[in-house]
Amino acid sequence: MSQLIWQKSSFSEPGSDQCVEVAAAPSGARHLRESDAPATVMATSAAALRGLVRSLKGGTVMRMQ
Repeated sequence: MSQLIWQKSSFSEPGSDQCVEVAAAPSGARHLRESDAPATVMATSAAALRGLVRSLKGGTVMRMQ
């Protein structure tokens, strides 16, 4: 996974060193990690990630407080 190019999520707080990072693999999979724990990576499909983001933006997913 070291060949992945990580991008900071636009949902992350500006100027914060703790953020969600996303990378696209050549296989089409999407990888997610927290910047403060870069060795822990979650992989999913592009469609599943799109669905999650759409649900979060629409407020249909309960957020932890």
